[in-house]
Amino acid sequence: MRNLWLAMILFGMLVLGIGGCGGGGGDGSGAGGGEQRELLFYCGAGLSEPAEELVKVFGAEHGVKMVTDFAGSEVLMSKIKLGRSGDLYMPGDKHYVDQAVAEGFIGQRRSVCYFVPTILVQKGNPKGITGLRDLLKPGVKLGLGDERACAIGRKVKKIFEKNGIEWSEVQKNLKYQSLTVNDLGVQIEAKSLDAVVVWDAVARQFVQNGEAVSLPVAENIISTVDIGVLEFSKNKELAEQFVEFVDSAKGQAIFAKHNYQTTEPKAE
Repeated sequence: MRNLWLAMILFGMLVLGIGGCGGGGGDGSGAGGGEQRELLFYCGAGLSEPAEELVKVFGAEHGVKMVTDFAGSEVLMSKIKLGRSGDLYMPGDKHYVDQAVAEGFIGQRRSVCYFVPTILVQKGNPKGITGLRDLLKPGVKLGLGDERACAIGRKVKKIFEKNGIEWSEVQKNLKYQSLTVNDLGVQIEAKSLDAVVVWDAVARQFVQNGEAVSLPVAENIISTVDIGVLEFSKNKELAEQFVEFVDSAKGQAIFAKHNYQTTEPKAE
C-alpha cells in the first residue's frame, strides 16, 4: 500500500504538471559559450529558503542552470528510484540519504545543517500548549507530516515513541497530515489548526501568525541534513563542486542567514 500511495502522488504530479521544479542561477551563457550545463537538484521542501539562494549564487558563479525539485523527502526518493536521473539529493533527514546509499544511488555526501523538531501554535498560544503531552488535550486540532511523504512525519512518530506516547492517543486529535513540512505552517497561518510539529527553521518563517514552542533536547530527536551526489549524474564533477560549495563557509553562512542550524544542538 505504501508504494501504491506514493505512486499515486507521483502520477498526479505528472498529470497536473506540478512536479515542484523551478530554475535558478546561470545567465544562459554556459561554459565557453556552448550549451549551458545543467544540474537537477532534488531538495526537501523544508530546505527551500536556503536552497533557493544556494542555487542562485552557485549558478551565477559557475554559469550553471540549476533546476530544483522541492517536495517531501520520501516523495523525492521515490522519484529518484523511478527515474534514475538527476544530480543532487538533499532531503530533510540523512535517513533518506542512507537509503539512497544502500540502493547504490549516492557517491559523495556531506552533512550540511541540522533540523530541530518544534511545536508551532497559533499566535498567543490560546490552547496553552507547552509540550508534547499538551498536544493530546481534548479539543486540540493537531497537524503532522505524513511519514509516507516527508521527513518531519517520520521523525515526529519517533519522538512520540521516545517519550512513551502511544500513536493511538495522538490520532485522537490528528486532524490533518501534510505532504510537506511547509504546508503545516500554512495551516497555522490559515488558522485551520491549533498546533503542528515542524522544523525549527520552518517555524521561524511563520512567526507573524504563530509561535514556536521548543522541546527539551533530551525529549527531542535532532535531524541531520545530508546532501549527496547521485551516481546517475552526467555532470558529476560539477555536482561535487556544488556539494563542496554548500559545505563551505560561504554556503554555511547562507544556511545561518535563513536561521538554519549549522552546528548540532546538544543536551545540557
